[in-house]
Amino acid sequence: MKNFVTAILSTLILGTTFSIQADDLVKTVVTGCEAELTQYCAQVTPGEGRGLACLYAHGDKLSGQCEYALYDASAQLERFVSALSYLVHECADDVQAQCADVQAGEGRLAQCLLDNKASLTPRCSSAIDATNLSVE
Repeated sequence: MKNFVTAILSTLILGTTFSIQADDLVKTVVTGCEAELTQYCAQVTPGEGRGLACLYAHGDKLSGQCEYALYDASAQLERFVSALSYLVHECADDVQAQCADVQAGEGRLAQCLLDNKASLTPRCSSAIDATNLSVE
C-alpha cells in the first residue's frame, strides 16, 4: 500500500522538502487508512494515483479515522505548496542569477540555492530559513 502513496508524493515533492517529509504523509495515510487499503485496495496496482483513486471510489465506506488521515495529509500538502510558492516568489531572481544553468527537478534547484546561500539576496536567504529548505 505504501508504494502508491509514495509514488504520488514523490512526484509532487521531487526531492525537495521543507518542514514535512514525504514519508510523514505516507505514514499518515497508510496508518489512518490501513483497514480500508487492505479491504478495498489490496489488488490495486501502485502508481499514477490509482491507490488514492481507490480510496476515493470507496469514500462512502471510509472510517472517520481514514477520512481524517486523508484530510491531515491534504492539509500538510497544502502547507508544503504554500511554502514552495513563497520560496519560488522570494528566490526567482536568485535562481535566475545563480542557477540558470541548472536543470529543474529532483531537488537540483533547491540544492543550487543551498550551495550558493552565501551569495543570495537577503530576501531569498530568509525564505530558505523560514521554509527549512533541504534536499533529500
